[in-house]
Formats: sequence, C-alpha cells, structure tokens
Amino acid sequence: MKHLKTLSLLLMAMLLLNSSALAKKKEPYKGYKFTLCIFDCKDTVMYLGNYYAGGTYAFDTARLTPKGYFIFEKKDRTLKPGLYFFCSPSGNYVEFAVYAEEKLNFDFVTEEPGWQTHMRVKGSKENELLFRYHQINRQFYKSIDSAQAVSTDSAAFQLYKRTMQLKMDSIKESIIEKNPNSMLALLMNATRDPEVPTTDADGNKLTDRQRWQYFMEHYFDNSRLEDDALIRTPDMIFHKRLENYLDQGLRNAPPETIIEYVDKLIDRSKPSKENFRYLVHTIAEKYLQSNVMSYDAVYVHLVQRYIEPGLCDWMSPTTIDENVKRATTWDRLLIGKVAPELILKDSSGTFHSMHALPNKYTLLIFWSPTCGHCKTMIPELYQKYAQYRDRCDIAAFAILSEPDEHTRPKWYEFIRQHHLDWINLDGGEANIDWHEVYDVITTPQIYLLDREKKILAKKLSAATFEQVIKVLENIND
Repeated sequence: MKHLKTLSLLLMAMLLLNSSALAKKKEPYKGYKFTLCIFDCKDTVMYLGNYYAGGTYAFDTARLTPKGYFIFEKKDRTLKPGLYFFCSPSGNYVEFAVYAEEKLNFDFVTEEPGWQTHMRVKGSKENELLFRYHQINRQFYKSIDSAQAVSTDSAAFQLYKRTMQLKMDSIKESIIEKNPNSMLALLMNATRDPEVPTTDADGNKLTDRQRWQYFMEHYFDNSRLEDDALIRTPDMIFHKRLENYLDQGLRNAPPETIIEYVDKLIDRSKPSKENFRYLVHTIAEKYLQSNVMSYDAVYVHLVQRYIEPGLCDWMSPTTIDENVKRATTWDRLLIGKVAPELILKDSSGTFHSMHALPNKYTLLIFWSPTCGHCKTMIPELYQKYAQYRDRCDIAAFAILSEPDEHTRPKWYEFIRQHHLDWINLDGGEANIDWHEVYDVITTPQIYLLDREKKILAKKLSAATFEQVIKVLENIND
C-alpha cells in the first residue's frame, strides 16, 4: 500500500502542471540555449543529439566550463520538434523533449551516478512532465523489484504485481487525458497496439482474416502521423513499428493489398512534411529493392501517385526523372501486362517473332556467357525447360544480352557445349531497344509468358520456374 500511495502522490503532483499551454503548437523558436549541470561529473565533453527514424545523430558539442557546467547555444539554428538527448563519451545519456511552443532556453541539473534519476529542469513544462513520469516509472519498477526480493508467496506477489500494473496503466491514461498534446502523450500513444475485437457489432465471431484486417487498419490509430515530432523519436516508436507493419503485417500480401494499406498510411501523414517524406522514401525504396516478382507494382504505384505529380518537392529534378523513367519502364513489365514484342535473329540469321510463338507458355531469357551467374543458372534452367517443354507446351526465347564480337564466339561455344536447342537469339539487331524496354541491367533476367504473351512470372530461377509451372499445370509429382 505504501508503494501505491507514493505513485498516487507523484501522479497528483504531475497533474498540477499547467498543461493547457501545450494544447496549441506554434512554429519552433529560432535558436537554443541549454545549460547542463552535472554534479560530480567526470566528463569534460558533452554531446547534443537527436533521434531520427532508426538512428541517432549528434550535432553539437560543449566542453565543461570553469564553473562546472556545459552550455549548448546556437542563436541561428532552429531545432525541430522531437526527442533529443545529452550524451557523454563514457556512454551516459539523458533524453529531453523539444516540443510545444516553449522557447528553447532550458536549464538542466542532475548528478552522478544516474542522470535520469536525478534530472531536474527549469524553463520547460514539457520536460517537467517528462521527467516526473520517468520518476513514477522508476518507482513502479523499484516497487516490483523490492516486493519480489522479499516475497515468499508466488501467488501473492503476482497479485501485487498485477495490481501495480493496473495502477500504472491508470496513471498513464490520466497523463494522456490531462496532457493530450504533450510529447509524453505522443510517445505513450504511439506504441499502443489496437485492441482487436473478437466479434462484430451483431455479436458474430470475427474470422482470422477479419481480425487481421481490423488490426492493420487501426495499427497506427494512436500515432500522430501528422506531427513532425514523430520522426524524431527512438526507433521503437515509429521506425520499428513501420518495419513490423510492412514485414510482418503485410508479409506475402498481394501488391494490391499492400498498395491499399500504404496509401492510407502515407495519405494520413501528409500534414507532416517530414513524416510524409520518410514514408514515401522508405516504402518506395523497400519495394524498389524487393525480390518478390510482383512487388515492383507497389513501387510503380508510389512513383505515379506521389513522385510524378510533384508531391515530393525534396527530390531533385534528376532524382524525380530517374524514378519516373524507371516506373514507366516497369509499368510495361508488371505481372499481367503483355510483354513488348521482340523480333530478333537466331544464330543462323533467321528472324523470329516472340508474339508469333503459338505455345501455351514462353520462357523469355536475357543472358550472356560472360555473366558468372548465367554460367550456372542457364544450364540448370535448360534442364528444367527440357523436362517440361513437351508436357506443358513451353517455348523458349533466349536472347544474348551482350551481342558483340568478343562475346558471340563464347555464346556459340556455350550453346554447343550445353546442347541448348531452344531458340537462341542474337540481341544485336532487334525491332526495339530491348535493353531499355525490358530494363536489362543485370543478367540473367527470366520471364514466363502465357499464350497471349502476358507476363505470368518474372525474376525466376531454375527452381522457381519449375515451381510456377507445377502450380499452373497442377503437377504434383
């Protein structure tokens, strides 16, 4: 009961803070001055830094003055809202908030050891709130540890622990209710997962799919995506949650589902230029680099929806042009699109049209005998092709991707050596610039097309080609 009373008194002291000033946030003040006094400090150098997405960045340095404190001061620099920190070369650190409408002239006082434990601040209601909460949180864990150390009754301890946890949860809810626009409320809320119901409004039990949809739709409900401060928080607040959302929540989802959810997320962030920029860049880069054959559709969509219309004004014209050009090329090569026609000569000089092939499937291959990966992959692919070509009616349209006088003799020899009796085509003369149209930068590149030459699969290996054919043809052996 003593510990519960202590927590209650700390909560009452916290709620006496005037939080009404935090309700409206203005533009940040220009310039800052932070004075940090640490009694018995052994360090003579101190750093000032901030969080950003998944990283930490130091941007200012102060040395111990003869009077025994550190001063960080820049009159011409504006600090953007977020969570900042002081840290020493020896590894000590303490966090503080830059938020609300406070003029950044703060005095911090603490002592060794345990900066966090003893930290006090003058000139910042926002950080008084933050440090008082840390005090309450430390008291909570201290109470649990003390009770566990003297406990001889496991059941009684678990009951006490549960009671304390409920009390702590109540304290957090009170803090959020009384200080809804504070940095502390932003931090607390952002890590709260949605409570997923088990039944709908009519009492019907929700399926696993319906519960997943609810979770995904409400995952960021408690995050202030419109607030620039969100990006300057420790990685578990936003960065890691975004990673979990994409890597776990949307794992193996079809591209149209990914597009639906990331659009909602990005559109919610538009009031915050920084969060919007971070989300567009991070998500586009993820699906630009993805090896999943259909996920290039997500990248193409993001470019067409956000970059091409000019919403990403932080990008240079060159970067915008590069992304738009790539997306335009990839758009022609998405799963379900008709592959652009290719007309090329074979090794004997006879022209062949890919679209004229009558087979149920066409294996389109760009490769070169000078490519190390091709030297291994192409013979393996040919063996799989030979195994299924008659059974599944498959043609192969294999194009030399380096059609020069140095490579051609090696190409002829490789074909002869490995008995590649599919249609071998010299890429030197063609109806289109296939390097650009098919974005052939690296090799091998392997597509599977249907009878109408629509793209069924791409980014194939020998093994994945076999898997896809087995699925398409319902082969179980």
